[in-house]
Amino acid sequence: MSAKILLVEDNPENRYLFTFLLKRAGYTVRSASNGCEALAEAASMVPDLVIMDIQMPEMDGYEATARLREDPRFDAVPIVGLSAFATTGDHERARRSGFAAYLAKPIVPEDFLREIAAYLPVALRP
Repeated sequence: MSAKILLVEDNPENRYLFTFLLKRAGYTVRSASNGCEALAEAASMVPDLVIMDIQMPEMDGYEATARLREDPRFDAVPIVGLSAFATTGDHERARRSGFAAYLAKPIVPEDFLREIAAYLPVALRP
């Protein structure tokens, strides 16, 4: 059984790349292009892990994560933040906001996949 991952990314090229990497690694992936879509997708699938872009239109990753954390169905779901605009205090803000981890873009594919796998139970890793 592979992990169900919700990928939330507004940039179509990044969404394609991350989806390709995750599917190639054996994960089941659904995607959303903003925080509003992420809430609807998460409710319909209850993912094993969420990869959440921080800077997005309509609803950013911080607000979407806060809303997910208000729902008990997502208490145990790790949310990994992604941002191309990482600054010094972002890691701490991300943890306070309910993220399990915070990764900076651009990514190194092998490191990205290793980091994602670390937040999943062994039984759900490919």
